[in-house]
Amino acid sequence: MCGAPKQGGVLDGIDLSTQTVIQGSVWHDGDPVAGAYVRLLDETDEFTAEVVTSPEGEFRFFAAPGKWTLRSLAPVGRAERTIAADVGLNETTLAIA
Repeated sequence: MCGAPKQGGVLDGIDLSTQTVIQGSVWHDGDPVAGAYVRLLDETDEFTAEVVTSPEGEFRFFAAPGKWTLRSLAPVGRAERTIAADVGLNETTLAIA
């Protein structure tokens, strides 16, 4: 069986001087969106990974430095954001209108 790793929580044990972490949360009308799918697309819009948000609407990806697009899909709507991620912690929010 395949599944996404548990989302959210602390980054204990993660060396942020060598890892590129993209994390954030998905929100709609002031509330976190649990169970939303968040996709990570590379700069050519190629699908790279997908996770499901935690009950607090949180998501996390480990990626390479560079330009990435995050796309959330949920029953309440969609959101998209492009970020330039560097080595270390890169945080963002996806707001579904």
